[in-house]
Amino acid sequence: MSTPGSRALAFVWLASLLVIGAPCARPPAAEPEWPQQADERAPRDREVEAVRTRLAPHARDLGPEAIDALASAVVQASRAQALQPTLVLAVMEVESRFDPYAVSGKGAVGLMQLLPSTGAEVAHRVGIPWRGARTLFDPQANVQLGAAYLRELLDRYASVRVALAAYNEGPGQIEARLREGASLPVRYPERVLGAYWERATD
Repeated sequence: MSTPGSRALAFVWLASLLVIGAPCARPPAAEPEWPQQADERAPRDREVEAVRTRLAPHARDLGPEAIDALASAVVQASRAQALQPTLVLAVMEVESRFDPYAVSGKGAVGLMQLLPSTGAEVAHRVGIPWRGARTLFDPQANVQLGAAYLRELLDRYASVRVALAAYNEGPGQIEARLREGASLPVRYPERVLGAYWERATD
């Protein structure tokens, strides 16, 4: 969970870029301020192009057309859930390395590595058509469901770190740790936030 100090440090870092444009070392393990919504003043095609540029070096196996479609899906899902596309990309990178056909040893599927049971529940809640587990192999549906699930966890825990831990471990595990006063997992949130800051400063 973030501290006022880490949030202040992240704010100062972002302000230095936005106000004076000067490069500044990113704060290690800094948590993005939340919620952070895309700037509605920015043209949508420019935002899609920015995401495509970030995707292209890391998703070469998809091909240009698939990368274009995925970039559009990431921007649309991010806007729908008031998420930063950079955070969605960071989760995707850590979860699947941008492989839409990835399947984990625990049965998590696709770009955002959702369990079919989780995908079905989220699809029902947000009104996304569910056609069984194969739905998660559809990149657009997978990104929509993953972004919606991440938004639910952010709203539930009001902390990026705790939400990311719950995304990886499952809310049940995190709730049990919170009840027991046990420490929360840090490795996965650190990996995602590391990828986030790397993409944010590209």
